Amino acid sequence: MRHRNRADGIGSRGVAVRGVGGLIETRLIEACLIGACLLPGHAAGADLAVARAASPSPAFVDWSGGYVGLEGSAGGSFGALGFGPTTIGGRPIPAFKTGDATGRADRSREATTAVGGVFGGWNWQAGPWVYGLEADIAGANLKRPVGSTAAGFGYEGFDPVFDVIRAKTDLYGVVRGRLGVAFERALVYATFGLAGAETRFLATYPDRAGGPTATARTDRGTLGFTLGAGVQYAITEHLALGLDYRYIDLGGTGRLDLGAVPGLGSVSTRASFTSNQMLARLSWYPAGLRLPPEPDEAAPHDPDNGDTGRFSLHGQTTFINQGVSGFRSPYLGPNSLVPRQAQATTTATAFVGFKLLEGTELYYNPEFSQGFGLSRTLGVAGFVNGEAQKAGAPFPKLRSNRYFVRQTFGLGGETEDVPDGPNQVATRRDVERITVVAGKFALGDFFDGNVYAHDPRVDFMNWSLWAASAWDFPANLPGFTQGVYVEYNRAEFAIRAAYTQVPKEPSNDVLDPRVFDRQGANIEFEGRYVLPALEQPGRVRIGFFSNQGNTANYRQVVALTQSGVFDDVNDAVAATRRPRRKTGGYVNLEQAVTADLGVFARVSLSDGRNESLSFTDVDRSASGGVSLKGTAWGRSGDTIGLGATVNGLTEAHQAYFATGGLGLLIGDGRLNYAPERALEAYYAIGLTKTVTLTFDYQRVINPGYNRDRGPADFFATRLHADF
Repeated sequence: MRHRNRADGIGSRGVAVRGVGGLIETRLIEACLIGACLLPGHAAGADLAVARAASPSPAFVDWSGGYVGLEGSAGGSFGALGFGPTTIGGRPIPAFKTGDATGRADRSREATTAVGGVFGGWNWQAGPWVYGLEADIAGANLKRPVGSTAAGFGYEGFDPVFDVIRAKTDLYGVVRGRLGVAFERALVYATFGLAGAETRFLATYPDRAGGPTATARTDRGTLGFTLGAGVQYAITEHLALGLDYRYIDLGGTGRLDLGAVPGLGSVSTRASFTSNQMLARLSWYPAGLRLPPEPDEAAPHDPDNGDTGRFSLHGQTTFINQGVSGFRSPYLGPNSLVPRQAQATTTATAFVGFKLLEGTELYYNPEFSQGFGLSRTLGVAGFVNGEAQKAGAPFPKLRSNRYFVRQTFGLGGETEDVPDGPNQVATRRDVERITVVAGKFALGDFFDGNVYAHDPRVDFMNWSLWAASAWDFPANLPGFTQGVYVEYNRAEFAIRAAYTQVPKEPSNDVLDPRVFDRQGANIEFEGRYVLPALEQPGRVRIGFFSNQGNTANYRQVVALTQSGVFDDVNDAVAATRRPRRKTGGYVNLEQAVTADLGVFARVSLSDGRNESLSFTDVDRSASGGVSLKGTAWGRSGDTIGLGATVNGLTEAHQAYFATGGLGLLIGDGRLNYAPERALEAYYAIGLTKTVTLTFDYQRVINPGYNRDRGPADFFATRLHADF
């Protein structure tokens, strides 16, 4: 689940995208969809040299010429090594299984811990169309343990005491073609070509009779193909930042001889390898790029300027790379945070909107996402990456995250101009109005907004800082639901409510169709004011929720387990789930102190009697912080944020985890309870108007409410681009 419910530009700060609003409709007709983005172009002259000398500046970068660069990722690439058929002493054995010395799947070792290398290539360009050739050489640390002590190989009498085979790929080589479309300062492209790699297979076999351990090593080179896509953005005339995804299939190795197991005979197998890699890139263009003029700021629809105002197109991509250092971890449970690991997440979204009639708009948001949070987005109730999903995947996964119709009923009086933006066609509307939305959306698009802490793509990343974390908003795994939303707005206040579907079971990707028996109801009051002493605006939001879903009661399942009816509390949960209600509320404050400095605070709570359905394992939470723009040191596009949060559980919820219960995100198998506390600090550097690079640090004390674990320190970089 995307355990984030940010606005994406709908009704609050969202994703601060710009640049397409001022384009006329004839440019938009030339758009094409590559990857996750719909891209407009504009024709240029065939003779680039003449065009540079005599033509007006084009509306996009001229990418032609040579380039070199660096690329790297830590934790954002995933590989799959397949083995089999395998024989020991000429006799077949079942397929190998992944595990470690404890027989427990080690989530931190399933991903590439580091990938980095160099690349170079040459582009040719005809109008907005760019094509070229590129070569990459990348070092990697892709490791995959094979074999499991818990299950062994299923071979009678063979019970290894640790992993017996490991495969490690150190070096990749890729030669590929590129085809893309340029618009403004961006280039979006697809790739195809050849890929090769060298893989080492290391085998260690213990002697059951206590003799010396046998070892074997086999090196094998493989050649296959690669497909991919990417986006890059020119930040200067010589430098461009980008994200590059590639799928690599290296085919099979043929027969591998991996030594012999003492007393059982020689080992023979076959291996195949595939990989999904996401890399951040920095490209250098020695001859320089011809940059287009800066786009005009987005303007509202004006019937006299030739813009019909009936189409809106925006996009974003966000890459987060996060790691955690070592910390105290005396034991591990199924949902525990694992020390010393790194992971990465990537999203790419298109925001497409159409004005069907005056006041009637249709929006659609396809989104690609790839990657996982640390420990597969488990181990911390106030999780540390707002882009991490429980619906994560090792390959780019496409979902239709939003599709909805919005109808606005003007009630007369004062009007306001609304500029073109993500999920907002440029328009003029009445300040006093009623808005109705029907379809698929995220409840955070409309509720619990906060200009300083609500978007993990550009501000705070900790779930308990950008959201009221005790608010168990209904959602599927990526964080979206279906239903109806209604808002009455005036200049001084707004009242909004939503009636939506809930998941069939906690943390389930399927929404329950029985909306009369099981549903989510949310209501919020937003008051707007100006403090006379500061002469700065502020807002307070007060929200309430009441969800009914298929959940278990904490006290009941603990009592059934302790009385011996069930051996495991999680079995009691599965057996006793039925429609139950969960209620709670939140208060959300934002206040500008100066034009550059703002403060925020949130308090939220729920009854904590029954299971949470969608968001996270928090029954009460308090958070707050400050946000400061960099105007004072000449960096008005930069932001510094500092925030702190504390989360807690009810006594019934504590007893559930102490008995071995598993929640949406946490569950160590036991619990030495203490409130979970976190501190987050970030510095966001505005590289351009549309590209932001953020450095983030978080310290979490008692992760998962467990005194026996942590404290843990988290370090992250975040690259965000939008148009």
